[in-house]
Amino acid sequence: MSYLSDKSILITGGTGSLGKALTKHLLTHHPEIKKLIILSRDEQKQFLMEQEFSESVYPQMRYFIGDVRDYERLKRAFKGVDYVIHAAAMKHVHIAEYNPEECIRTNVDGAQNVINASLETGVQRVVALSTDKACAPINLYGATKLTSDKLFIAANNVKGWNPIRFSVVRYGNVMGSNGSVIPFFLNKKKEGVLPITDPSMTRFNISLQGGVDMVMHALENSWGGELFVPKIPSYRITDVAEAIGPECQKPVIGIRPGEKVHEEMITASDSYNTYDLGEYFVLLPTKTRWSLEEFVQVHNANKVPEGFNYNSASNEEWETVESLRELIKEHVDPNFEV
Repeated sequence: MSYLSDKSILITGGTGSLGKALTKHLLTHHPEIKKLIILSRDEQKQFLMEQEFSESVYPQMRYFIGDVRDYERLKRAFKGVDYVIHAAAMKHVHIAEYNPEECIRTNVDGAQNVINASLETGVQRVVALSTDKACAPINLYGATKLTSDKLFIAANNVKGWNPIRFSVVRYGNVMGSNGSVIPFFLNKKKEGVLPITDPSMTRFNISLQGGVDMVMHALENSWGGELFVPKIPSYRITDVAEAIGPECQKPVIGIRPGEKVHEEMITASDSYNTYDLGEYFVLLPTKTRWSLEEFVQVHNANKVPEGFNYNSASNEEWETVESLRELIKEHVDPNFEV
């Protein structure tokens, strides 16, 4: 019997790219779940998602209009929920720079509301989504997501008798997600121009399914307090442009406010509390509520070398122009042709 049998799951920001991918995965691989609740503040996106995952076809589905900024609404939504996946966020770097207070209210205050509502309503596990931009942040979005990560990790210290477990998953650019570079380039290809911010720019790359798999791993296996990081390849922005539009003009326009040339997911300062689990790295809190020795033994975990860092520019695994074309066809646009 699956650990999700007869469980109720709620996804904040559930109408986003990852929320929809999680929904498809759960309904396909875990049809025995009791309820799957999509909480978001955009009624139009919920309306469109309901066309694809209707309650008449999938009786487990529920759609709940709500905002993570609204604590009372969250408490009502979380009643009877076993697992919460927190995917709601303001995520566009330049929009966050221009609207800092809105970003803080959603990404920081919203995170604390999710924590408090979970503690108050009997939720058993919470998995929060992070981003590579939360690692050594230079923009407000990254700073708010780092704060969010810290809040979720620290929530394990204040839960008292409550058996709830909070954990975090951190990964890089999700291939084909809303607002990401590949859909942007695919659209701009029609104009014959693909603007390059910086020719040396690199990014980590993960598929939507890879993101789903990480969340499901954390949901099933977390002990509480872990921050999971996947081992994934990097790509060069110039290779993405070449893969999509080799014939296009590629003017260099400069990086946008708050943007990095390269991304990190683990800094050298994190190395003291980072372990290699094989498929993933995991950053552990300085003090855990469980036995570190037992954790290491159960997971066959190996401590990374002192000073280790995980950077998109110095990654050992890279996508090529050809592999990017195959991935775009598989994960983004099945009709894609160069």
